[in-house]
Amino acid sequence: MRHFILLFALLAVLSACGSPEKKEEAKNPESRVEPYKDTLRYPQEKHLKNVQQLTFGGDNAEAYFSFDSKMLVFQRTTRDSVIPCDQIFTGVIPALGEPFDYKMVSTGLGRTTCAYFYPDNDTIIYASTSYFDEACPPEPDMRKLKKYVWPIYNSYELVLTDREGSFQHRLTNNDYYDAEATLSPKGDKMIFTSTRSGDLELWVMNLDGTGLKQITHELGYDGGAFFSPDGSKIVWRASRPKGEDAEQYKKLLAQGLIQPTNLELFIADADGSNVKQVTSLGSANWAPNWHPSGEKLIFASNHKSGGRTFNLFLVNLDGSGLEQITFDNTFDAFPMFSFDGKKLVWCSNRNNGNTRDTNVFIADWEE
Repeated sequence: MRHFILLFALLAVLSACGSPEKKEEAKNPESRVEPYKDTLRYPQEKHLKNVQQLTFGGDNAEAYFSFDSKMLVFQRTTRDSVIPCDQIFTGVIPALGEPFDYKMVSTGLGRTTCAYFYPDNDTIIYASTSYFDEACPPEPDMRKLKKYVWPIYNSYELVLTDREGSFQHRLTNNDYYDAEATLSPKGDKMIFTSTRSGDLELWVMNLDGTGLKQITHELGYDGGAFFSPDGSKIVWRASRPKGEDAEQYKKLLAQGLIQPTNLELFIADADGSNVKQVTSLGSANWAPNWHPSGEKLIFASNHKSGGRTFNLFLVNLDGSGLEQITFDNTFDAFPMFSFDGKKLVWCSNRNNGNTRDTNVFIADWEE
């Protein structure tokens, strides 16, 4: 979904249900770091330098920086009994060529998603289904449905922990989908997606869970929102189904499903006012985030290639100046710039040995 999860490439490879018997430790036995060579960058990727692969094996997604740009939080699953469905991990970003040591900070129960740091660089918010059921929730049978869908689990609740996983504090308690939470750099508000009004809408509230307010109101999926670097604006992905598509959307949502194959990017003021549609590219345009200048967006899209091939693009806030950033022939998504503007992190199928693994990559950013 923001998450959440993944478009085409990721959801198809999520593991079977169950719960791990113990947490995966910081130095993961399957991790490996080979002598560093800048061979992970395609020649056309002129903005990227010193590309480094941080994870090796499994499905690793939604890696986001701490506000001091020193750490990452991400979700991870493996195709074995160790991590049967997504759990949340944190790690300090290593020096070039050094191993990325990470540890699990969620409980290892249920499915988790959409983790993000608080401005204190210690507290972490994420969504978990474990309060409803400690096992992994069932996945939709897309062969039977004959369409690609995302599950919208009403059992997702927002949870707080710290970068050591030393406590778990439940922030929401209801029968709705609450997930995809991110925080304002101002340190005053969070934004998340919820079905509590009957549709997938954006909501904002204070960091302690008070001051709840719905800020989107149109039919369709509104999700994956991020605040601009100065906290004055938001960007998100949305569908705006009409006619028969609207009826199909409502039928799927009633089953706890959405079909995320037609998404565009929108921006607004942080309170939801002055909404503007940025892209009109068709296909799936998603996982948007802000350029450090606050004047551009970076996002994942398959509008050029179609199907499961996604690359990263930059675009101005008025939809002009579209520029392709990555040139992978498989899957690049979930981009985020470090808060100091020096690095870009994203998740990719590159260099996976023709497996289905999705890993975390980081690079120096050059304008």
